[in-house]
Amino acid sequence: MDLHLSAEQAAVRRLAADFVNREVTPYAADWDRREAVDPAIVGKLGEVGFLGLTIAEEHGGSGGDHLAYCLVLEELGRGDSAVRGIVSVSLGLVAKSIATHGTPEQRERWLPRLCAGTALGCFALTEPDSGSDAAALTTRAVRDGDDWLVTGRKTFITNGTTADVALLFARTGGPGHRGITAFLIPTDSPGLTRSEIHGKLGLRGQATAELVLDTVRVPDTARLGAEGAGFRLALATLAKGRMSVAAGCVGIAQGCLDAAVGYAGQRTQFGKPIAGHQLVQQLLASIAVDTAAARLLVWQVADLIDRGQPFATEASMAKLFASEAAVRAANDAIQVFGGYGYIDEYPVGKFLRDARVATLYEGTSQIQQLLIGRALTGVNAF
Repeated sequence: MDLHLSAEQAAVRRLAADFVNREVTPYAADWDRREAVDPAIVGKLGEVGFLGLTIAEEHGGSGGDHLAYCLVLEELGRGDSAVRGIVSVSLGLVAKSIATHGTPEQRERWLPRLCAGTALGCFALTEPDSGSDAAALTTRAVRDGDDWLVTGRKTFITNGTTADVALLFARTGGPGHRGITAFLIPTDSPGLTRSEIHGKLGLRGQATAELVLDTVRVPDTARLGAEGAGFRLALATLAKGRMSVAAGCVGIAQGCLDAAVGYAGQRTQFGKPIAGHQLVQQLLASIAVDTAAARLLVWQVADLIDRGQPFATEASMAKLFASEAAVRAANDAIQVFGGYGYIDEYPVGKFLRDARVATLYEGTSQIQQLLIGRALTGVNAF
């Protein structure tokens, strides 16, 4: 579906599809089994410009608009959500935050490397005891002259063991969201240790880590934004991040549709291809409708951002619908495949495992419903 795509956007989509077909899809199952993507994929993503989308060329980026960015993430989600996550976090959450809120020195230090893929970023907000209630985080940064001493623990951090810089949120004041500040902390800082989390249900190739900070010394020049403004920065960043997750979920759903249609045309039962059975067509139609609806919700968010319009509620809608639709699509695709869908010779089982976490991170489906409800009623239910 190329509705309203410019020639440049269509070219970006073709480039992304070709990249995924060549560099991602053939290896996705092996990366999933090994619980590690090939580290070389990061440099390849940088070379093709995918880690610099929407970042100005003067900062090392490749420019483009947010719709082009979503088209790339959709294709990456179709190939392997673990690779999509690398881009969503390093570019979508970290590089874009630096581009928007960073000082000239911070932009000069980090953006060219992040956009080129010679460095990666991670977004360190979640803690063992604060997930949806992010304002309750306990990692603390204490002033020591011109520096800060940071102590605490972060968990479920995408790119955590591979990142060169962590956009980390710590408490610098009293309780609540007004006491939180954002910092750019190099991951080789003394006192910062990282350990990878293994045994995940999905996104098994993605580096997911726990970070432990033991009195890590950080100069005040590493502070991103104003002191006490970190929570607002995190919320604004995650609103765009929800669009990224939703775009990847569209890719999962499209991948499920492609696989299910192809298999249904080849598999014969009761004397004819199963595509000729009514209930199989019902499953395929459901996947197709969900995919198209999710895609247009994502494109709506990208359009609002590019036109400078409010988009947070629409981003929650897109993330809620697309993540749940991806789970439905994968579940229906497995049903089309029957028993073969339950083994990893075929991609639909991995699609289901990868889709499931999208209903949890960067705001659960329930949190998205509350955000949408608050926008509709003006009443905060949490």
